[in-house]
Amino acid sequence: MFDYHMHSQFSPDAYMTMKEAIEQAIHLGLSEICFTDHLDYVFDGHNDIKFSFSEYFQGIEHYQDLYKNKIIIKQGVEVGLQPHILNQCEEDILSSPFDFVIASVHSVEKNDLYSGNFFDSKTQKQAYLKYFEEMLYVIKHFKAYNVFGHLDMIKRYGGFDVILPLEEYKEITTTILEEIISNDKGIELNTSGIRYKLGDYHPSLDIIKHYYDLGGRMITLGSDAHVAKDIAFDFKRALNCLKDIGFKYIATFDKMEPKFHEIDKL
Repeated sequence: MFDYHMHSQFSPDAYMTMKEAIEQAIHLGLSEICFTDHLDYVFDGHNDIKFSFSEYFQGIEHYQDLYKNKIIIKQGVEVGLQPHILNQCEEDILSSPFDFVIASVHSVEKNDLYSGNFFDSKTQKQAYLKYFEEMLYVIKHFKAYNVFGHLDMIKRYGGFDVILPLEEYKEITTTILEEIISNDKGIELNTSGIRYKLGDYHPSLDIIKHYYDLGGRMITLGSDAHVAKDIAFDFKRALNCLKDIGFKYIATFDKMEPKFHEIDKL
């Protein structure tokens, strides 16, 4: 089993060291993990979320050697994309020895979704559509990634009473998924939506099924763990859900190239 979305002490919102994450993954019987710490320039319109690449890679290389007989450890990143920082993000990715890159949208209209004022003066549908419009723009103009992360993360925020159903934004979601597929990129099944008590994964299973129906086959599995206890959260059920949809493989990456693993053998 593989967990391809986790955050260590190199992310400001994480509460586990690399060592703690690795030892928990070994304890759970995982065969491979990938650290994907946060890189978000002007996250809230002003401040960067970043880390020392040299220290990051040195740390991973140290643990790769230390645990080489117990687990495979890959070096990844979760890059938060906004239209005005794409060149900087691309330069960082292409000049660094990442195995795997998750592209995400954490900020829209230069406001972070978590604490900014993005939702002010917008209906729920207007907020969702603006989020997906900006996502479509960055997907069309940024190619230095492997999978798009928690594609419907917008549903976590805004304080709305109910989650807007896919039918309300299916047209633009279809365009996004088609763009991802046409560029030989993938999406992730991120199990954190269950932890956030949203009742579904990120993205929701109806979006994942829509991706599959459109021809999408590249998918990774990630917990989005920020603490050790959340590593590989709900993975068994998630794999069964993927099988029910029709997926036969999940992907891992080495030097940005995918390797596919049969779900039935995991």
